[in-house]
Amino acid sequence: MTISLSNLKPAEGSVKKNKRVGRGQGSGRGGTSTRGHKGNQSRSGYSRKKGFEGGQMPLQRRIPKFGFKNIHRVEYKAINLDVLQRLGEEFDLTEVNLDSLRAHGLISKNDRVKILGRGQISKALKVTAHAFSESAKRAIENAGGEVVIAGA
Repeated sequence: MTISLSNLKPAEGSVKKNKRVGRGQGSGRGGTSTRGHKGNQSRSGYSRKKGFEGGQMPLQRRIPKFGFKNIHRVEYKAINLDVLQRLGEEFDLTEVNLDSLRAHGLISKNDRVKILGRGQISKALKVTAHAFSESAKRAIENAGGEVVIAGA
């Protein structure tokens, strides 16, 4: 037998008939239509609250609140010395500022930048950022570079 669009059928047992409720007493699912008697769940338009556990205290209320969110926290995008060294060598830069970091896709428009001390730097660079770690500042100055704090 060849297969064609006219004789395609789903696999045996893969398609089930829907339960048709509320179609009269003769169907066996008339009357209350499998919803039981009275109460909210038997009514149309009822939807249970998220997390409702049948009147038991819901999980999100049983578990205590914890932690602290500091609304004054300042988030910095961390850039390490090895990244600055690579930038300086690849693009022959003498100055690394927020615009050059943005141009090379390392930061976004409103990011605050902190330079951290991982890696070595041998190229003398004038680096502009919002903050510097002590080790990064020392390494840049030892390499003959200059540290400028942005917005100061």
